[in-house]
Amino acid sequence: MSRQERTDIRVAIVDNSINPTLYKPVEHWAGYLGASFTSFRAPEGRFPNLDNEFTHLILTGSEASILEREAWVYSEVEWVREALDRGFPILGSCYGHQLLALALGGPNRVRKSFRPEIGWHAIAIHRRGGILGDRSVAYAFSSHFDEVTNLDERFDVLASSPDCPVQAFELKGRPVWGIQFHPEISIPAAREFLQNMVGLGLRTSALFEEALRMRPKDSGLIRNIIRHFLAFRGNRKV
Repeated sequence: MSRQERTDIRVAIVDNSINPTLYKPVEHWAGYLGASFTSFRAPEGRFPNLDNEFTHLILTGSEASILEREAWVYSEVEWVREALDRGFPILGSCYGHQLLALALGGPNRVRKSFRPEIGWHAIAIHRRGGILGDRSVAYAFSSHFDEVTNLDERFDVLASSPDCPVQAFELKGRPVWGIQFHPEISIPAAREFLQNMVGLGLRTSALFEEALRMRPKDSGLIRNIIRHFLAFRGNRKV
């Protein structure tokens, strides 16, 4: 899709970050979109008006846990369900991936990870040629303590890792994808995020410190993901 063809695309980014100076998902996504976008702060109860000619919706990650839901999360779930009913193309990353599963299937579709993934990890891609491209194995940054589980026949699981059975899914026959990892976070941005998390002095700081000692490896999946996602309008590919 050329830059000229993207002029009629309007993306709504639902920013689920709790502290957007610590974790900057809108900045991360904006660097790759190549299209007009507007962001909305979900924790402040702000969501896109679905009548305002947006063509695509992105649900970002968050420092929050999908298992400890405040009132704004339930509001977002209802908003996502309406967007799904209207046929919008939707892409959820990390927390947004989990929130999509929650909206589509309820609380038993998410759980605490048996082993958190922090840092750069190998991801096995089960279906090649779609939103994740043509690789059989790819690398991307991850930072999550919860995960998606127990998906039913409505979903295709697109990727997994040893510690996360559902790294990516597609809602069958719909332009709706969830991605547990963070393809939108570059290596420098990931290192900044990890350092910010270490600086908080949390009980999980050792996990972020360990990730900072890792050798970063990123396969650049974000470009194919954005290209594939923006090629869909509603339930029709353009």
